[in-house]
Amino acid sequence: MAAVREPIRTLERLSQGELDGLIKRHARFRNGRLGGARAVLSFFDLAWLDFRGSDLTDADLTGACLSRATLNGVTLDYASLFAADMRGANLDGASMVKTDMRGACLRGARLVGATLIDADLRESRLAESGEVERDLHWIDIEPSITELHQADLAGADLTRAKISGAICVNANFSDAILRDTRLVRCNLRGANLSGANLDGADLSWAILEKAALRNAVFTRIKKNMTELGGADLTGALTDRPAGRTPEDLEIPMDALLDRHEVWVAAGGTGGAQLDLSSMDLRGLEDLTAYDLTALIAVDAVFCGMDLSGARMAAGRLQNADLRFATLEAADLRGGDLTGARLQNARLAGATLRSLVTESGRAVPTRLSGADLRFADLRDVDLRGADLSRADLSYAALHGADLRGADLRDAMMTDPTRAGARVDETTRQTFRPPEQ
Repeated sequence: MAAVREPIRTLERLSQGELDGLIKRHARFRNGRLGGARAVLSFFDLAWLDFRGSDLTDADLTGACLSRATLNGVTLDYASLFAADMRGANLDGASMVKTDMRGACLRGARLVGATLIDADLRESRLAESGEVERDLHWIDIEPSITELHQADLAGADLTRAKISGAICVNANFSDAILRDTRLVRCNLRGANLSGANLDGADLSWAILEKAALRNAVFTRIKKNMTELGGADLTGALTDRPAGRTPEDLEIPMDALLDRHEVWVAAGGTGGAQLDLSSMDLRGLEDLTAYDLTALIAVDAVFCGMDLSGARMAAGRLQNADLRFATLEAADLRGGDLTGARLQNARLAGATLRSLVTESGRAVPTRLSGADLRFADLRDVDLRGADLSRADLSYAALHGADLRGADLRDAMMTDPTRAGARVDETTRQTFRPPEQ
């Protein structure tokens, strides 16, 4: 005979003022100051309260009710959200690195651009101490399954997260990072994974019936008994080449790169300019060792590659696939990246300002129509760049220099509020999307 489920305990309600006080004491605790105390909010009713921007690293919110709470930009790294009720909560931009979220209910929650690296969202059971010799007994008889039904995780970083057994029906994972994520036995029926990076994900026994995987990165996938009936994989990058590869070339790639360096050094009078158009370059390990100034790579695939510090000034990269690529501190001055796909690309500290020629002519970097959603553009030099019709939704722009940039019809929030540096030219060309 099955055990009878115990009644759910009554949660103690906390006011906004009381919560603010606990958050302040937790900040003192984190900074080692007098009067500090760790935030222990387990089994409290915190529904509809405002946590916006708070640092609750290592806080205990086990079994708490956070339904409809405002948690935008909150830091919950290493915190316990074990069996927490977060239905309809707003966690946009929140950081939950290595957070224990086993058995949590995130039905209809927003986690757009959130960071859940190494987070644990597996199923769980909730226990509590009894009154006799501190014995433990189950509050829930059946295992509690993590619910992400209709949750919005667009652009979220779930690298190495453990989501095994979770219900993710009709959830939105578009443009999310799911590298090496464990999705064993997950129900992803009807989920939107368009543009998501699933490189190395474990989808064993997962259900992806009628899931949208358009333009997703679907490489190194573990698919033991995975159900993919009716899934849309149009345009997805798989382990098969997406075009010509370096192995298809008659001349070895190393020799072609050496010739290009000679061509650059000789000002075009020697060597040969490198043309990698329409090639899948994902198998190349180190392109950054070469001077790739004026490289031609129209429609080329650089997806997920490490191009940190690459010298690619004046490059022709129209419609190139640079999604999830690392381009930190790269030199892209005066390049043509019209229509390039740069979703989730890491460009922090890169230089994309106008290239000044020997004659003194300024050649602007062209990013017209480029897709830069969720890209890291912190401290990027974009002075004079053409960003007309570019999509910079949810891009990180703090410290970016946008003086003189053309932002006509660009999709983005107010660059000033995002922490970018602007001037009158920027202000005149930028128009909020709602206008």
